Amino acid sequence: MDEVFKALADGSRRRLLDSLNARNGQSLRELCAGLDMARQSVSKHLAVLEAAHLVTTVRRGREKLHYLNAEPVNAIAERWISRYDRERVRALADLKHVLENTAMDSNAFVYTTYIRTTPEQLWQGLTDPAFTRRYWGVELGTDWAAGSSVVWRERETETADPQQVVLESEPFRRLSYTWHTFTPEWAKANAIDDETLAKVAAERRSKVTFEIEDLGEGLVRLTVVHDGFEPGSTVREMIQHGWPALLSGLKTLLETGETLPEPQ
Repeated sequence: MDEVFKALADGSRRRLLDSLNARNGQSLRELCAGLDMARQSVSKHLAVLEAAHLVTTVRRGREKLHYLNAEPVNAIAERWISRYDRERVRALADLKHVLENTAMDSNAFVYTTYIRTTPEQLWQGLTDPAFTRRYWGVELGTDWAAGSSVVWRERETETADPQQVVLESEPFRRLSYTWHTFTPEWAKANAIDDETLAKVAAERRSKVTFEIEDLGEGLVRLTVVHDGFEPGSTVREMIQHGWPALLSGLKTLLETGETLPEPQ
C-alpha cells in the first residue's frame, strides 16, 4: 500500500487520474495533449501509477489505452474502513467512488486485480459452476466453446436466450461472453423494481471479457473489461459496484479457500 500513497502524493499524478476520471480509456498521446505535459513526464508518472495498480492498460490494436483501477482503494477499504466510524473515512470513500466511475463518453468498465493462483485455477474459478456458485451465487451452463449458448442460473431462476453466448474462449488466457438477459423472474429474485427492470431490459446487450496473464511465481494478473454500454446506461451503473465485490470474493476463494463474509 505504500506505493499507492506515494503515487497519490504527487500533484501531477493526481491530475492524470483526474483526466482519466473525466474521460477514461485514453492513449498516451491523448493524455499528453489534454494535460499539456511532456510525453516523457507523462510516461514516468503513468509508470508509477501502474506500479501502484491505480491505472491499468488494455491493448486496442496498436494503441495502449489507460483506465482507472479501483482495486488498490478497495484493498485499503478492506483493511481499515471496518475499524473506524464511516464519517471519519469519508475521504477514502469519496476517492473509491472517483476511481470506480468513468465519464459519460467512455463507458467501458475496466478492473485489474492480482491473485496468488495459477492461470488454470483462475480459469476454473471463472468457468466451473462449483466455484462461481460460491463467490457469485451464479452458475453458467455452457461448454465454453466460442459460439455456444450460456444458461444463467441464479437464485433459483434460470435464464436462457439465443443472444447469451460465448464470444471468445482461449483456456487459461482469455474468455468473453455476452451479458445476461433481464427478465421479470431475474428482477423479482434480485429485488429489482419494475422501473429499473424496464430501463435495463431496453438497453442493448453488453459483454464482459476476462484477460489472464501469468506473471510467474504463483501470481496471476486478471483484467476484466465490461463494455458495450449505451451512454447513461443503467446497467453500467449497476455493474460498476458489483464487479469489485465479486472479484474480491473470487480472489479470496482462490487464495484462501474461503468466501467473503456476507454483508451485515
